[in-house]
Amino acid sequence: MNLKIELIIAVFYFLACLEIFTGYLKQNPKLKKIGSITLGVGFILHSLALLNISIAQAKLNILHGPFYFNLLSWIILVVIFILWIKIKLEFLFLIGGPLTLLFYISSILTAFKIKNLIASQTISLWFGLHILTLFLSLAFLALAFGSGLVYLYLEKKIKTKSKLPNFSKDMPSLTTFDKLNHLATICGFPLFSLGLFTGFIWASLAWKTIFTWDPKEVLALIIWIFFAYLFHQRLALGWKGRRPAKLAIFIFILFLISLIGINFLMLTHHAFK
Repeated sequence: MNLKIELIIAVFYFLACLEIFTGYLKQNPKLKKIGSITLGVGFILHSLALLNISIAQAKLNILHGPFYFNLLSWIILVVIFILWIKIKLEFLFLIGGPLTLLFYISSILTAFKIKNLIASQTISLWFGLHILTLFLSLAFLALAFGSGLVYLYLEKKIKTKSKLPNFSKDMPSLTTFDKLNHLATICGFPLFSLGLFTGFIWASLAWKTIFTWDPKEVLALIIWIFFAYLFHQRLALGWKGRRPAKLAIFIFILFLISLIGINFLMLTHHAFK
C-alpha cells in the first residue's frame, strides 16, 4: 500500500479518536458526532485501500506481513459499526477507535516480510477461515477488554464514593458495560473455537500434523481454556460484574502476547512479521 495513503488513513483515525475523546471530555455531542463521521471516512478509505492491496497480492500470490495488522484493525471497526447499528451506543467508538488506530499504525511500522501463498485452493480456504474467525474473535475480545476496563474504573469510583469526572456523565451505566462484556464473550468464544478448529485442519493439510508444540499454538490452547471458562461462567453460572471484566482483560492481554510478543520475539512458524 502507498505510504502516503496509509498516513492519510492514520490521520483520519487519529483525528476521530481525538474528536470523540474531547467530545466526551467536554460533554459536546456535536464534537462526538464529528468524530464518528471522521472515523467513518477513515474506514471507507481503509476499506478501499485494503481491497486494492488484497487484489494486488492475490495476483502475485504473495502476502506481506503487515497485511495481518491492517486486516485486524479493519475487522475491529467492522464489528464496532455493526454493533452500533444494532444497539446505537456511541461509546463503542471510544473503545474501537483507539484499538483500530493502534493496530493500523502497527501495520505501517512493521518491517515488511513477503511470504508465498499456498498454491492449493483447499488449503488456502482453510487458512483464510482460520485467520478471519480468529480476527473476528479478537475484535469481540477487544470490545470486552475496553468495556471491562471502563466497568472496573467506574465501579471503583462509585464504591469509594469518589468524585466522578465530568465525561462519565455521558457514559452508559455499569449494567450496559457488563452487557457488552457478555455479548463479546458469547460471540467471541465460538469464533475463537472455530478459528482453532480450522487452524488444525489447515495444519494437517499443509504440515501433515495438527499440532507442533509451537509456542503460539501452546498459548492459543491456554487462551482457549480461559476463554471457555469465561464463556461457561457467563452462560451457566450467570457471572456478572468484576470477575468477567477482569478475566476478559486478562485473556485479551494473553492475545496481545501471542500476537505481538511471540510473533516478534520468539521463533515460531506462525510469525507474520
